[in-house]
Amino acid sequence: MANGEGLKGRVTRQSEETIGKLAQELLENPVVSGALSRAFETRERAMRAQEVAMGALNLPSASDLERLTRRVRSVSQRLEGIEDGLDRLDDRLQRPTSPSAGSLEERLTGIERALERLEAGQAAAAAQPAAAVKPVAVAKPARRRAASKPASKTAKPASKTAAKPQARKPSA
Repeated sequence: MANGEGLKGRVTRQSEETIGKLAQELLENPVVSGALSRAFETRERAMRAQEVAMGALNLPSASDLERLTRRVRSVSQRLEGIEDGLDRLDDRLQRPTSPSAGSLEERLTGIERALERLEAGQAAAAAQPAAAVKPVAVAKPARRRAASKPASKTAKPASKTAAKPQARKPSA
């Protein structure tokens, strides 16, 4: 069998070499190479004429169909990517963010309770120091107005308000 494999290999190798030499000689022959070039040019012209005729009949050519096929594949791949992203998002929304966290409803209920406690604490804090804060609250808005206005405008209203009570005191 080793001789059979060797004989078969030698015959194959010699055949390939002979065919290669024959093809090389044919390509080097000017008549054959000229005929091949003319045949390819004719094929190209026939393809262009076919595309023009198909375009005149408003029919897609093979290249149009290939372009369309590539475009559909591209859109399909993009759509698959979007579907994968939506699946991942859906999975994230279905599972809790941490192992100790419950469902979304439980989390919202907990947030609502925390807000109620904060509001109750804020209302209690506002009710307790209300009497002590009133004198300070009256003084603070006057300071804020004076600080927020330019110096030239704050001086005029202060002198007008100061002048009016003085004028009223002697007349009273």
